[in-house]
Amino acid sequence: MTALKGYTRQDLVKDVVAGIIVAIIALPLSIALAIASGVGPEQGLYTAIVAGFVIALLGGSRVNISGPTAAFATIVAGIVAQYKMEGLVLATIMAGIILILMGVFRLGVLIKYIPYTITTGFTSGIAITIVIGQIKDFLGLSYPTGTQNVETSEKFMNVVEHISTWNRQALVVGTLGLAILIIWPRINKLIPPSLIAVIVGVLVVKFGKLEVNTIGDLYQISRSLPKFTVPGFSFPMVKELLPSAFTIAILAGIESLLSCVVSDGMISSRHNSNTELIAQGAGNICSAMFGGIPATGAIARTAANVKNGGRTPIAGMVHAVVLLLILVVLMPYAALIPMPIIAAILFMVAYNMSEWRHFADICKTAPKSDIIVLVITFVLTVVFDLVVAIEVGMLLAAFLFMKRMAEVTEVRKWTDVEAVGADDIHGLKSVPKKTMVYEINGPMFFAAADKFVKIPIQDKEKVLIVRMRNVPAMDTTALRNLTNIYHACEKQGIIMILSHVNEQPMKVMAKAGFDRMVGPENFCANIDVALERAAKLVAAE
Repeated sequence: MTALKGYTRQDLVKDVVAGIIVAIIALPLSIALAIASGVGPEQGLYTAIVAGFVIALLGGSRVNISGPTAAFATIVAGIVAQYKMEGLVLATIMAGIILILMGVFRLGVLIKYIPYTITTGFTSGIAITIVIGQIKDFLGLSYPTGTQNVETSEKFMNVVEHISTWNRQALVVGTLGLAILIIWPRINKLIPPSLIAVIVGVLVVKFGKLEVNTIGDLYQISRSLPKFTVPGFSFPMVKELLPSAFTIAILAGIESLLSCVVSDGMISSRHNSNTELIAQGAGNICSAMFGGIPATGAIARTAANVKNGGRTPIAGMVHAVVLLLILVVLMPYAALIPMPIIAAILFMVAYNMSEWRHFADICKTAPKSDIIVLVITFVLTVVFDLVVAIEVGMLLAAFLFMKRMAEVTEVRKWTDVEAVGADDIHGLKSVPKKTMVYEINGPMFFAAADKFVKIPIQDKEKVLIVRMRNVPAMDTTALRNLTNIYHACEKQGIIMILSHVNEQPMKVMAKAGFDRMVGPENFCANIDVALERAAKLVAAE
């Protein structure tokens, strides 16, 4: 409603034109991505129609275009192979619910905590799996009936084993399509290259009478409208599909919000991330209930929308309506599209999403820990699946981050002025007699807990000052170690003074009652006050 304030007839014309152009771009992509996901061609259009309309209507971005994307192809194909379409519907609905809850509880900001190395790793891995999965159709390979061809490893081994069955005509058609996809954008940027590739491929195969598989040879084409269905429900299946649902939700959140950020820069606007997550959740639920597959914001289609004048959600809804008309009127002609053309389109999708330049740049310039996370996430995506890759990648990234934080945390003792040469005195503060000063730099948490034993308790001393100016945060493990040091001091008759305790550590201490244990008089605002108090305590002793 906010986008329609001051809406004019000129704005409507621009949105309608942009919506029609985006629909033309989305048509072959939706069909190709549905086939790559192991479902029927029309289900890709169902997704773009239903999810595209709902997300545009409810979304937090003015120009985001949603629909099926390559990021879901591998995980959707795996779910369909194991649990059939019923399992995919349930997993997509669960993912939609998770997205809505993320938006309601304002968790959109949490997406930024997924490291760039992980998103690059699984994105590049998905690109490789798409390429491997499309080699069969690009080369026109023939497999014996009953051949298992679900996992990426199976697809690769089948290609190697049956490479001798390649079809020369299929390779020619696929190469022609790939050439059009590469060269056409340099000739004409208005008409989508994928549409030209499809038209040329259909004409070449039909009038050349080539023996090349088409969509109609492998799939039953339907132009019926999406039908509302209620999925079957069982707790055992929910439990099994929950990891996949979380993966779908995370992917949808990452890609849609990334698309929103990109479009914000193009139109000088600002999206609402939590509203967008709620819309993505609603769109995925509706898509699943009307026979579609998971959907998310599509960066390429969103950019095309902006470049062609789209400025409000009207463009996204027009794109969905145009696809609905195409489904009803032109869908039977999709049976004529050659499979090598579909493979060529997916090759280009994989190339565009591969981020190989970023991958190579990280390997050249990043720390070893980041490279390890990147490569392991990439390999697990290709060899196993996206669920395993994200789970292991996140755990590994978390452990390496904690290791890095533990390495930067240090505990050092202050050197007394009397113990250094005259030339090194400048800038040092005088420490009272019978007083130890230890300074902690970095977060105090469990991974760095062993470093606190560097604070020895000496019975000849009377005061221990712990300077915490550079401690931004602490956890329970660190507080426990600090408490042990306090008790050790108490046994030796040593008074502990804490200097410059920041807000978060102070809250942890107050909640545990540690501040009352030490005494409020022994919490000093800065090191100068702490040294002054130590001098008074030693003098009184």
